[in-house]
Amino acid sequence: MNLKTSLPVGLLALGVITLVATLTFSASPLASQNKLGQIFQPDNNEIVDLGKQIYADNCASCHGVNLEGKTPNWRSLGPDGKLPAPPHDQSGHTWHHTDELLFNITKYGLKKAANLKNYKSEMPIYDGILSDNEIIAVLSFIKSTWPEEIQEHHDQMNAANASLK
Repeated sequence: MNLKTSLPVGLLALGVITLVATLTFSASPLASQNKLGQIFQPDNNEIVDLGKQIYADNCASCHGVNLEGKTPNWRSLGPDGKLPAPPHDQSGHTWHHTDELLFNITKYGLKKAANLKNYKSEMPIYDGILSDNEIIAVLSFIKSTWPEEIQEHHDQMNAANASLK
């Protein structure tokens, strides 16, 4: 490799390292909510691209490659007494929850995030598996796929929730 080819490769590697460091070492995402209660960054292509890869590696096997969920009957208990993985596309209910709740469900599980005593789920708890910023990247990717009007509605929910604090 000569200087002409090694310089762009080196700059690319530096850019990736900077992005990973920024995502990994920034302050707590809940502390960094903007005044409208938003944590997710569906307009940030770098974060969305990272989230898409993390989703493919960690979430798609249950929630579907195209965010379609495990089964069309995701609202009905399966034979194991658990609800199947819901879709995260516009047909699901993900966009009915604020950024903060979605983050907490992903990190701590629905049982803890929503204080449900007897809830059974196959959903892994990602605390200790994914960093806070990786969780935000995944959720930013998911939100980026929703139609504009659903994203706007979701933003309004975040703002309403933030005004209550």
